[in-house]
Amino acid sequence: MLFLISGLLLALALGSELGLQAAGVAALTALLPLGIVVPALLWLDRYESEPIRYLGFAFGWGALVATTVSLVLNTGSLAVLQAVTAEGEAVAIVVVAPVVEESLKTLGVLLILWFRRNEFDGVIDGIVYAGLSAAGFAFAENILYFGQAFLEGGGEGLVGVFVVRGILGPFAHPVFTCAAGVAIGWGCRRRGVWAQTVVPLLGLIVAMLLHAGWNLSAVIGLDGFVARYLALQVPVFVVGVGYALWARRREGQLIGRHLAGYAGHGWLSGPEVVMLASLPQRREARRWALAHGGRPALAAMRRFQDTATELALLRERMQHGTARPDARVAEREALQAMGDYRRAFLPGQPSPVRN
Repeated sequence: MLFLISGLLLALALGSELGLQAAGVAALTALLPLGIVVPALLWLDRYESEPIRYLGFAFGWGALVATTVSLVLNTGSLAVLQAVTAEGEAVAIVVVAPVVEESLKTLGVLLILWFRRNEFDGVIDGIVYAGLSAAGFAFAENILYFGQAFLEGGGEGLVGVFVVRGILGPFAHPVFTCAAGVAIGWGCRRRGVWAQTVVPLLGLIVAMLLHAGWNLSAVIGLDGFVARYLALQVPVFVVGVGYALWARRREGQLIGRHLAGYAGHGWLSGPEVVMLASLPQRREARRWALAHGGRPALAAMRRFQDTATELALLRERMQHGTARPDARVAEREALQAMGDYRRAFLPGQPSPVRN
């Protein structure tokens, strides 16, 4: 219901501001950056893909709820600030908008953490959920900016704004919000007020500061924009991508370390652990399953790999004392399920001896 109400309000606002034709052209144009951003985020989450409904929730929250509430709050604050200071518009853009927008985008990530804790396993999940929430927000915001550019300058105006927002900065919003997502993901694996409250708050503040820096570049004007972009935004993007790739590699190492313990007790074989800790070997295992057992074997191999990842991440939370109360039961169920999946893609082969 919240999504529906927000979507209707947003559609009414965009329709009254832009008109049907400009809104349609802008919406189609705003889809183009998503073709880069969304696949990149999903590619990052290859060890354990999150349920589609939660990924859709994150994107929908950013596109509908966060955008609609931000539109109301930003517009209201702009009116107030313009009435009290000559610099009201600049203050609203550089100070108010980053605080409002990053808080609302991050709230969607926190809702997933609070209500679907079992689907939130760490930093990578924080990056993916935060990135999708921000991608949804950027999509809806781009409709407004692209539509206004189309009305004011036609096709030439639309292309100019698209270059800045769709080519130079398609990852701007995701990078900002991912700072908070990283902090939330790091804190969810640990105990204590510092890890679960202070660190996420610091991550949110970093997201706000990054956002404010981007908006400040726009307020200053186009003169020197490229130099500021190369000096500030590009390094931030490179560092963000590098950290995300490092975090995914570390997740693979973590999976291998925890699953090795189960191999020592006979639940897994050594080659299985090596395969499960490597994305290239996972792909090769799926190809092998498809070639030797068809689609049923491929499906079983996928579930085997996903369950193994969930098991390793569950073990990580158990070691940090942040696992749910029924973690031991969930652990046993995951091990038994992996045995069932193994028999589906390796019929007639004995399972590892357990002890």
